[in-house]
Amino acid sequence: MRDYLKFYIDGQWVEPKSDKTVDVINPATEGVAGRVTLGSVEDVDLAVRAARKAFATYSQTSREERIDLLERIIAEYQKRFEDMAKAITEEMGAPAWLAQRAQAAMGIAHVQTALQVLKDYHFEEDRGTTRLVKEPIGVCAFITPWNWPVNQIACKVAPALAVGCTMVLKPSEVAPFSAWVWTEILEAAGVPAGVFNLVNGDGPTVGAALSSHPEVDMVSFTGSTRAGIEVAKNAAPTVKRVHQELGGKSPNIILDDADFQRAVGGGVASVMMNSGQSCNAPTRMLVPAKRMDEVIAIAKAAAEAHTVGDPSGNSKLGPVVSEVQWTKIQGLIQKGVDEGATLVAGGPGKPEGLEIGYYVKPTVFANVTPDMTIAKEEIFGPVLSILGYDSVDQAVEIGNDTEYGLAAYVSGGDPEGVRKVAAKLRAGQVNLNGASPDLMAPFGGYKMSGNGREWGDHAFGEFLETKAILGYAPKQAAE
Repeated sequence: MRDYLKFYIDGQWVEPKSDKTVDVINPATEGVAGRVTLGSVEDVDLAVRAARKAFATYSQTSREERIDLLERIIAEYQKRFEDMAKAITEEMGAPAWLAQRAQAAMGIAHVQTALQVLKDYHFEEDRGTTRLVKEPIGVCAFITPWNWPVNQIACKVAPALAVGCTMVLKPSEVAPFSAWVWTEILEAAGVPAGVFNLVNGDGPTVGAALSSHPEVDMVSFTGSTRAGIEVAKNAAPTVKRVHQELGGKSPNIILDDADFQRAVGGGVASVMMNSGQSCNAPTRMLVPAKRMDEVIAIAKAAAEAHTVGDPSGNSKLGPVVSEVQWTKIQGLIQKGVDEGATLVAGGPGKPEGLEIGYYVKPTVFANVTPDMTIAKEEIFGPVLSILGYDSVDQAVEIGNDTEYGLAAYVSGGDPEGVRKVAAKLRAGQVNLNGASPDLMAPFGGYKMSGNGREWGDHAFGEFLETKAILGYAPKQAAE
């Protein structure tokens, strides 16, 4: 039982001004795993003011001082790696292997990437007699989700620390354990008082207070498009910078010359990973209509190879995060059945023998049409929709026919043909032939998937302002 009832403000674990708590549910057992306090507007104000006070000095630290700080964070993270992985499994149900190899691993990887970028990043540039200077934007508010909890914390906090910003973090109250471990890591690493602050709470109270606070210069939010719109509305009166990484309904176009065993099987596996709870999951598979039967056979076998069960064991899939999510996913699976899609694997209800826990059957629908609900709405569960196309142009048209634009996927045998399709897709990141993740590649979306970019050197720009100093250099020196 984890009772994480304090907040981390101005370098101290402090008693909240609020006494309201919420239970954190282990999705594998449906039992209470711990409690956190739901913060108040007053708690937010104290944390923001601590960050504002710290900004005066932290923003003036040298590159070398910040390099040293990131190195200390990496060292402390390595000591707590197993604790981080266990916390993630407990709070949101990621299988132990996934929590270790991907979830916890991504957290430290983002800090390592920020360190690498910081060592060579150009904060100053001379153009004639003018000097362009990139300076830390100020106090940042970070509102992070439950699906990749420490990944989304680290990909915001690490670059912000690297460039000299101070910050307040509000993790998801659904999965807050990893944020607590993260905060202990930063405390042990000696992050200066007030530079990093943690306030737990819900979106309507703490999230709204952070995004509207006049002393917050920038808010970075990852979550649903609906909630992201609210964050932007709250931020508008104070004209702060808003960064959003929101929903997705990513197309996966498999061309006729692709290796279908590899492309279809890999596409199924990508959707099922993390129990389908990834905003960039390739949930719409577009295949040549004439080969639908072949695709169905491959997809069925691939889905049925995904074992579901206790995340502390060897199962490929654990539960989804909560009863709320489970109920939503079940409703959308039933919609697929009701609207006439072909159920290839899985379906409504829990897997046999798993009555306790928020488990979902790995589900595949085929012969899905673009107007069906499951082809349009983000399901955020282990559910794949397979659509047929008659031409590559039609595949691209269907792929782009979505309000989202976070990611897209293309598989084919001809590299030039794959690249031509990628060029036509309206998405922030396009993966060709199952390429591995690249931590230096910018991550973010078009359209309703948000704005701005995370990861690598592009992330630094989100936390910097540009100042032009005219007449900085003597005229003769510029000639």
